[in-house]
Amino acid sequence: MSLYLDNAATTPVRPEVVAAMAPYLTRWFGNPSSHHEVGEAAASALEDARARVAAILGMRSGDVVFTSGGTESNNTAVKGLVLPSGKKHLVTTAIEHESVLASADYLARLHGVDVTYAPVDATGTLSPDVLAAALRDDTALVSVGYANNEVGTVQDAAALAAVAHARGVPLHLDAVQAAGWLPLAGLGADAITIAGHKIGAPKGTGILAVRGRLPLEPLLHGGGQERGRRSGTPDVAGAVAFATALTLAEAERVAEADRATRFRDEFIRGVLAAVPGARLTGHPEHRLPATASFVFPGVNGETVLLELERRGVVSSSGSACAAGSDEASHVLLALGLDPDDARTAVRFTFPHHMTQNLDAVAIAVAEAVTAVGSRG
Repeated sequence: MSLYLDNAATTPVRPEVVAAMAPYLTRWFGNPSSHHEVGEAAASALEDARARVAAILGMRSGDVVFTSGGTESNNTAVKGLVLPSGKKHLVTTAIEHESVLASADYLARLHGVDVTYAPVDATGTLSPDVLAAALRDDTALVSVGYANNEVGTVQDAAALAAVAHARGVPLHLDAVQAAGWLPLAGLGADAITIAGHKIGAPKGTGILAVRGRLPLEPLLHGGGQERGRRSGTPDVAGAVAFATALTLAEAERVAEADRATRFRDEFIRGVLAAVPGARLTGHPEHRLPATASFVFPGVNGETVLLELERRGVVSSSGSACAAGSDEASHVLLALGLDPDDARTAVRFTFPHHMTQNLDAVAIAVAEAVTAVGSRG
């Protein structure tokens, strides 16, 4: 099998997670709203999972809503916190995940919400001073990614929360890429999004944690499950899987972040030394431990990916658009890159428990870029 370096896209389900969720797919498969032995066992497992997640986030059990993943959680946070607020202003940035940007666009188009896209600098960093200047008396919410999914830049979440709170504005933090690598508690965030498939849980699992004092309009209406914040029969096995994966990731976080950082920095040095003209994207220091992203001016990033796969390395384009698209990444454009350079981006994201030396990968990157460049 190829070396898989696209872990920001998705990760394999951990064996411990499969084992933990299995009983709730078989013996204890009940509906947690049912008042009998099988249903009550499911309900107990659901609330235990909720409590475990809340403890890691430094929040209350009742704050945690189980969802189908990051997209649903971001949609619920942005729409669900702005709409009941009675205010008509949202602050975010142009480098957010599409689920945040599309939700902001929805609010602007259909609800008359004024959206401010606070500018980031060339490293993808949002300055607290810039955020402060963007806030208004009618600002309902600030929604910011804790760590960017394309370039890996990490925001100073606590500083941004302090700025927002000084004006009485709640902060939603998209922590989908940060979970398992960065601290999740003590950040001052009022709402946090996490997706299970980034941390070794199955796809289709995730959470939105919203502090109970904030009114939240649900996206899904019906039977009032999840304390009225998300109707529908809860996925108990998915909730157990998510809580197990997050617990494991948090227990290993410090050691794995240190390990990944060493691999990342050696790899970055190797690629920059081996590929003439290569440039690192994102912040050189304040970046995810397991993310290294580059532009290779003069070559097509998607073609480089194909060459890398021929050499046994699976990675991804820096663009969030579909493979083969001519559209440049909205993130890289917001960082000030020329569209042609933005189309040359390649991102490498490492797994937990990585042990393989990446010197050979850096050489493979150089060979792939050279091969693509030689074809013009």
